[in-house]
Amino acid sequence: MSKKVLIMSASTGGGHNRAARAIKEELTQKVIDGETIECEIIDSLKLVNTTMDKIISTGYEKSAIYTPKAYGKVYRMSESNLASKNEFKDNVLTSFMARKFKKLVLDKQPDLIVGTHPFPMIALSTLKKAYNQEDTLFKNNNVSIPPLITVLTDYTTHPTWIQNEIDYYIVGHEYVKELLVSEGVSPNKVKPFGIPVEKSFLHNRDRDVVLSELGLDSDKLTVLLMGGSFGAGNIKETLTELLDIDRDFQIIVITGKNISLKEKLEKNLNIYPHNKNVCVLGYTNNMNDILASIDVLITKPGGLTTTEALLKDVPMIVPYYIPGQEEENLDFLCNCGSALRTTKKYSLSVLLKVLIDDPSRLDLLKENIKSICKFNSSQNIANLIEDNLIKNIK
Repeated sequence: MSKKVLIMSASTGGGHNRAARAIKEELTQKVIDGETIECEIIDSLKLVNTTMDKIISTGYEKSAIYTPKAYGKVYRMSESNLASKNEFKDNVLTSFMARKFKKLVLDKQPDLIVGTHPFPMIALSTLKKAYNQEDTLFKNNNVSIPPLITVLTDYTTHPTWIQNEIDYYIVGHEYVKELLVSEGVSPNKVKPFGIPVEKSFLHNRDRDVVLSELGLDSDKLTVLLMGGSFGAGNIKETLTELLDIDRDFQIIVITGKNISLKEKLEKNLNIYPHNKNVCVLGYTNNMNDILASIDVLITKPGGLTTTEALLKDVPMIVPYYIPGQEEENLDFLCNCGSALRTTKKYSLSVLLKVLIDDPSRLDLLKENIKSICKFNSSQNIANLIEDNLIKNIK
């Protein structure tokens, strides 16, 4: 009988689902005792309740675009002693989710569960704790929770990720491992494999071809401006600042799913005086090609965006971010010397002019990027899962 693995994700931003798909892609190629591993991705919030999914997923999207400071305050509050690690299991919402996941475990009978979002792993940890203590939550149900592996999708930690019942934590870098260890997690539980991306992302077409299709010059320094899948960040103001810089470069702008932003930018470009060649795109599936064809990325530092930029050797300038995990991703990048952050004095204009005037600065950033890149994350995660599945056979 083939082994079954569930990957618990959620649609709060694009990174959790894409990490889940990357793991599944690698895991379904594994064979144990002549049988391929069965692997299914579960959108956790949709499973629990469609209304809850809309509230949480849409709430994250709206806060990312319209009220990032408010989101940051909530994030910081949840990091405080009022809500410390291992305490998120003791609330009504978690208990409700746990009951839903109990039915899932009974129906699917998985041999191992991977989580790319903290919410389902809190609920599953609640179940595991209840089972181990013979809690009434498991009364008359002969069910046990299999090994749990959590995949952190940012270059930082948060108390919601840390649960005693988790068997392994996959993190983006050794720095993040040390953060978990400092929070009391055993070093043996933490694997700094990197944040997983799909194999297709690692391949790309030639820069000449990609830029030519976008109506751009392959010999000219190219800057990409974006704000994540929702088009968050001060993109309109940032683009205006770029247009005013007295240097010769071209610009790609990606607005993601924010259609109205794309229309506003195109309208403004027609009336705002400038001498730059600008290509405005909406949502695109060609990020692997585009990131490999640019020289500088100006964006907010989401976990997935950060990982993809690192894998393509693209230096980042960060003029905006959502307070919370993105701010801490930026701390990671700056501590590694692989990104620049704007300040009141060191504006985007100042930073970009220096990079354009002195290409060796770009080369230094790229060298630092190479030193922290993790190319085989999905494969290493799949190997860890395979080893645990085989171990449980014996």
